Amino acid sequence: METETSELSGEAWVARWPGSSALDDLAPGFRAAARAFLAALQAAGVQVLVSATYRPPERAWLMHWSYAIVRLRQDPRTVPARAGVPIDWVHHDEAGAYSWARSFMAARAMVRGYDIVDLDTAPAIDSRHTAGCAIDMSLAWHGDLLLRDAGGRAVRVVGAPRDGMHPRLAEVGRSYGLIKFSGGAADRPHWSDNGR
Repeated sequence: METETSELSGEAWVARWPGSSALDDLAPGFRAAARAFLAALQAAGVQVLVSATYRPPERAWLMHWSYAIVRLRQDPRTVPARAGVPIDWVHHDEAGAYSWARSFMAARAMVRGYDIVDLDTAPAIDSRHTAGCAIDMSLAWHGDLLLRDAGGRAVRVVGAPRDGMHPRLAEVGRSYGLIKFSGGAADRPHWSDNGR
């Protein structure tokens, strides 16, 4: 039930605790690795679009639970509270009765605002993003690539897919310390220091 200090869920929450897409906001060791890998990608002609680096823990928590309500049909009445995040996931109708539809619609507005509609796995509450050790990026190129790994060796990346899901590209990323998400296509843009 909503209290005096809580605020109903909805799109307004998306602007709070903003995430970053800046490499400067990554943890120092991972930042250096990411810069080196991105420099190699760009030198090879890869188009790189970074969408997320550091994510505040509060934002990760809100992303997780809004997604869980929308995609996993989590009952909003069972979402645990989090200190410092006074959100009320439970909406009511005009008569004061619990409304699944209103609760769902508010969570869906958040999922859309966070741009996680097409994500096939729930955002982690305790993620490598909150530690500054993950980067989400979209990669694209034409033709074949000749890419330098961290040791300076030229690696040819041939054929499709011509995006971050190419296994040969993942090998090169690993040489820099960026490991492609271990869950496959469930989180296509995600790279981290441990694959999670």
